[in-house]
Amino acid sequence: MQEYYMEQALKEAEKAYKKLEVPVGAVIVKDGKIIAKGHNQKETKTDTTKHAEIIAIQKASKKLKSWRLTDCEMYVTLEPCTMCAGAIINSRIKKIYIGAMDEKTGVAGSVLNIFEDYTFNHKVEVEKGIKKEECENILKQFFKELRKIKKRRKKCSIE
Repeated sequence: MQEYYMEQALKEAEKAYKKLEVPVGAVIVKDGKIIAKGHNQKETKTDTTKHAEIIAIQKASKKLKSWRLTDCEMYVTLEPCTMCAGAIINSRIKKIYIGAMDEKTGVAGSVLNIFEDYTFNHKVEVEKGIKKEECENILKQFFKELRKIKKRRKKCSIE
């Protein structure tokens, strides 16, 4: 089932990709059912906080009518940043499943490990590497395309 849920998170990442957003997707699962989905919308909404994880947490909280997501699990295609990790801890998510790691801003073991190296009032279980290759590939493809777009724009502005 883990791969199925990560596949759903990848579908969310594809939505972000089509909007020229960094392709990150997240889904929240409770009792074996997806209750919320999210994808990056930072550029589209011009809002720094519109990360896939935050959007999914907001939707799950609304659906459950509670900020406490204690029996929920999150599947996210890219290792969370500090903001998202804080929201995951504060919303009491039970476990997160991560696809690709983020060597620049990830805080589930890449840059630091918020979930294991610090003592908070809530402990989040972490499992890494679910559909790792697919999660890495969508990001690599996106940035490759983005560089081409920027190069074309720069070339057009010079002419």
